[in-house]
Amino acid sequence: MDTLLKILVELRPDVDFEDNKELVDSGELDSFDIVSLVGELCDAYDIEIGAEDIVPENFNSVEAIMALVGRLQED
Repeated sequence: MDTLLKILVELRPDVDFEDNKELVDSGELDSFDIVSLVGELCDAYDIEIGAEDIVPENFNSVEAIMALVGRLQED
């Protein structure tokens, strides 16, 4: 989780990711942020995030992002 938080803070230092539970719904993360985040996650966790996984539900909270990473690491 520390790696993810570091990536998120580098991407959007103005957002409190530990307290925000609706990153996409609230507009804290937009489509450009998600594209950047996908690249960073793939590099950091050695995973492939397919187009089918790039949906708001998977990026709406830190927990949702970690769950996505966990699922993809198991494959």
